[in-house]
Amino acid sequence: MVHSEKLDVDLKEIYDFAISLAKQAGEILVKESSNRNHNIKLKKNTVDIVTETDERVEQFIKTSILSKYPNHKFIGEETYSSGQTRDYLVDDSPTWVVDPLDGTVNYVHLFPMICVSIGFTINGKTVVGVIYAPFLNQIYSAYKGGGSWLNETTKLPLQETPLSQEAPKGCIFSCEWGKDRKDYPDSNLHKKVESFVNMAAEIGGRDGKGGMVHGVRSLGSASLDLCFVATGAFDIWWEAGCWEWDVCAGFIIVEEAGGLITTANPPPNTEVIPPAHLGSRLYLAIRGCTDNEHEPAQKSQERVVREVWRRVRQLNYNRPGVN
Repeated sequence: MVHSEKLDVDLKEIYDFAISLAKQAGEILVKESSNRNHNIKLKKNTVDIVTETDERVEQFIKTSILSKYPNHKFIGEETYSSGQTRDYLVDDSPTWVVDPLDGTVNYVHLFPMICVSIGFTINGKTVVGVIYAPFLNQIYSAYKGGGSWLNETTKLPLQETPLSQEAPKGCIFSCEWGKDRKDYPDSNLHKKVESFVNMAAEIGGRDGKGGMVHGVRSLGSASLDLCFVATGAFDIWWEAGCWEWDVCAGFIIVEEAGGLITTANPPPNTEVIPPAHLGSRLYLAIRGCTDNEHEPAQKSQERVVREVWRRVRQLNYNRPGVN
């Protein structure tokens, strides 16, 4: 049992319920995929969309949760998007944070990188996370102290090796273009592109910022990006602009797999690696690793964080109520 000031919570019970719920929601997404192009609605622009399926799946998840746990809070992407406030809503209360369909653009195009993401927080921290990718038939899950798992049987990470002394050289770098497509000098879009090129360019290029990563990957789903960090397939994930439902479940899945999550923007004092805030919209994740002959695993992760910070631009994604 995990104790909070509000009530005692059985994390294993929450975890098992979230897995069952994610599987049911995924079945709906697969069934509804033949109707995916109907009733598409725009939010801000042509890459920021919602389908009626998103809304139906969220309502199914919300109703199921509140029927079983009526005293818990619920925050869902579609509920939030249609509301009047943009304040940060995760507090100390036991709270479910849900994205019914992460990767809506992928879903519309039948690109299989879509998922249901269900996170549960206590005291503002994720303690249970379940992410189900129904087209891949893969479910990623974790609860605090219980490890991180693929399909409930395979412990993550799938591979755990040292991070190279030359990292980010030789790493797989994951990032997303995002929905902010404003095209002017020093826009978030331009800063992201410059940062992507810095990470990819040859060593010595870009005025010394070239990272020579092995590859740059964009899945179109922040939740699945974090799952791939947890497996070890992605070494680095750098992203800004997504919301708490995009990352809530993924946080605990990465952390229980030994990963580190901090802020995308380098702080004034880069000697201190601050933990990522769930609502900050600025994230940098490094996969779990083993010690190498020169340093322990955590020091390796922190070194790679600083090497990424040295190469990326400061992004501007503000959020009411979050520093």
